[in-house]
Amino acid sequence: MQTPVLSIFESGDYFTQIGHAADLLRQGKLVVIPTETVYGAAGLLTHPEAVQRLRELRPKATGQPLTIHLASRQDAARYLGPVSELGARMMKKLWPGPVALVFEVPADRRRQVAAQIGVPETDIYDGSALTLRCPDHIVTTDVIAQAGGPVVAVRAGVGGNQPALRADQVARELDGKVDLILDGGPSRFSKPSTIIRVGADKYEVVRSGVYDERIIERLLRTTILFVCSGNTCRSPMAEAITRHLLSDQLKVSEADLEKKGINVISAGSFALPGSRATPQAVEAVRGLGADLSRHRSRPLTVELIHQADVIFTMSRAHASAVTALVPAAVEKVSTLAPGRDIEDPIGGDEALYQELAGELQQLIENRLHETPLA
Repeated sequence: MQTPVLSIFESGDYFTQIGHAADLLRQGKLVVIPTETVYGAAGLLTHPEAVQRLRELRPKATGQPLTIHLASRQDAARYLGPVSELGARMMKKLWPGPVALVFEVPADRRRQVAAQIGVPETDIYDGSALTLRCPDHIVTTDVIAQAGGPVVAVRAGVGGNQPALRADQVARELDGKVDLILDGGPSRFSKPSTIIRVGADKYEVVRSGVYDERIIERLLRTTILFVCSGNTCRSPMAEAITRHLLSDQLKVSEADLEKKGINVISAGSFALPGSRATPQAVEAVRGLGADLSRHRSRPLTVELIHQADVIFTMSRAHASAVTALVPAAVEKVSTLAPGRDIEDPIGGDEALYQELAGELQQLIENRLHETPLA
């Protein structure tokens, strides 16, 4: 029997078709779903016949558990015990996305989860390890969310080893072997997902894919960017104060903040590179326990904006400068002082700078309370 191929975005009734695909999964059928990396054949882990059919599509990994796919990162808690600080940060920063994470799960938690789902522990865990994937594709996310049970999937291949990046490739290879193919268009990436084993305080890239180690390291950081005009007064003062506050809060040295995955930087919308902070700025933050003596100015760039998770500007004009370079940054940029500008102290006396330092510290403390850094 020929497998139907549904162009989901052209179906005319998206949610009805998503519901139909989820219903097939609940019946123990196989549905091919698109992801940002490759197409995959999916079934419910609670249906032995579906799992057996998936294993037949993946004969080289007969004895291994199939990878559970999540609709959201929050769903991972259903399968895991306590997660390390690193693990929590990796889920937050890398999911949804082209990354599968491998966690070690305690024995009592493995037994509890298997009993709750009603399947053998070996169908979920590979020894003590569990591999989870949270795809970044709306079709797959919606299908999984409606399926009502743990969805497992195997990569749909072309000619044995090559991943299927389009629905027509899947149709040629798996016609009659699956019950529905959802065509969500070509996969965004031409590489498989990256697989990362997560430890208590370090991680290991098991398989490089869309993300390599350099990209992963950058993505795992939480970067706060402060922006002013020349990057010699306001924004470097904010940077230095923030680093000092976070060092106290996290009980690490400022030099070790990056080891905790936190990066604090500043830039100027009209800055010349390499200028020192003004002497008054250095003295003002020193009175708060912060160090600005080694600061060198840098201009605002597209790369810095993309790198930042959150951007605080000293004025509305600076916020406009950020979005002029990267319009999509509008969702992560705001003035440090809500609804108003922080005036430039350049040319002012020490008392003005000390007043500014105190104002910045209070504003930053408020913002740090609002901004999760894990």
